[in-house]
Amino acid sequence: MNVLKQSNYPFYFKLAMILVSLICLGYISVIGKEILSPLLFSLLFAILLLPMAMFLEHKWKLPRSAAAGIAVLLFLLAISGIVYLVGSQLTGLAQDWPMFKEQLSLSLNNLQDWIALKFHYNARKQMAYINSSTDQLLSLSTSVLGTTVVTVSSVMLFLVFTMIDTFFLLLYRRLLLKFLVGAFRDENSATLYEVVAHIQRIIRKYIIGLALEMGIVAGVCCIAFWALGIKYAILLGLITGLFNVIPYIGIFSALLLSTLITFATGAAASKVLLVVVTVVVMHLIDSNVLLPLVVGSKVRINALITLLGVIVGEKMWGIPGMFLAIPVIAMVKTVFDRVEGLQPWGILLGAEKEEPDVSDDRKTVKTQTINTIDTPEKLKQEHTEKDGSEPFGNIDAFDLPDGKQGSP
Repeated sequence: MNVLKQSNYPFYFKLAMILVSLICLGYISVIGKEILSPLLFSLLFAILLLPMAMFLEHKWKLPRSAAAGIAVLLFLLAISGIVYLVGSQLTGLAQDWPMFKEQLSLSLNNLQDWIALKFHYNARKQMAYINSSTDQLLSLSTSVLGTTVVTVSSVMLFLVFTMIDTFFLLLYRRLLLKFLVGAFRDENSATLYEVVAHIQRIIRKYIIGLALEMGIVAGVCCIAFWALGIKYAILLGLITGLFNVIPYIGIFSALLLSTLITFATGAAASKVLLVVVTVVVMHLIDSNVLLPLVVGSKVRINALITLLGVIVGEKMWGIPGMFLAIPVIAMVKTVFDRVEGLQPWGILLGAEKEEPDVSDDRKTVKTQTINTIDTPEKLKQEHTEKDGSEPFGNIDAFDLPDGKQGSP
């Protein structure tokens, strides 16, 4: 397999260029958050909806604009169904708000008694501290309400722009690919097509697998909470499934919310503990069974880079950055693996392969080390063995340079 050619510059020059590029990309990403964030989500959704748009365009003979519009509308209906389901459960939760306040007041009194007994800090001083904190919160209530309204409006605008961008990406997909082909040299066109095809394949399988995994986790948790007699079992199961999309951090957020809601409903301590055990056990099963089985190993990123990517994404773009971290790293790794000079960075992002134990013989160690490196010839052989196709095969619905269309 060919790789993009690079000039043999000195190491210090390449290192300086890498650092400058990272700084520039990071700065542009932060200041362009409102534009880049919906655009990246649109790219992921466009890759996901591309087979549906192709089906409508080729089988039903619809114009490309109509096929793209119908695909986006169907996707929007699916998202609306999930939002309606969660919203209907939250409505029931809001009706029990007086009971939550009563339970919170009772728990606060018990906590005050415990603090007074253990730390000899009497209830009067505790109430004085609580009242001062309450006054500060009330003074900020107006700004908090305004921020909430702005946040809801921002989410709606974000969704609208994302759907519009998805439609235009599906509509002008071939034009965008021709631009990429024209931006590189002719000898790199084969590698470019292969990168685009590979990104489409792994992103689509990752999103579908993630949605299936989310559905399984939510369904199992709903059934488990219902069997345990937990109030709002469906809501807690949906929260666990939705938050599970965020790697590592999401499960702890779901655990905290589920525990607080169960505790606020006046449930016994044993039921609260059962909720905690259920969420933790489900997370262990998901991480060790569902994730490798359903999502698979298409996105081969090691756990350290995944965690760092989620943290950096949250710092730069907030919650959207946490969702986009893994797909973006997967796309970057795909490019790194095929650009000469950047392949070590691709190795750093990837998962380490398990190797059998070897002896201390230097020759054996050296031979095995060489065999574990993914050379271009080995990558080409592995691609052919796994997919049964040539490395430069199958570009979904894109025009090739000679005007021929890739097979869907």
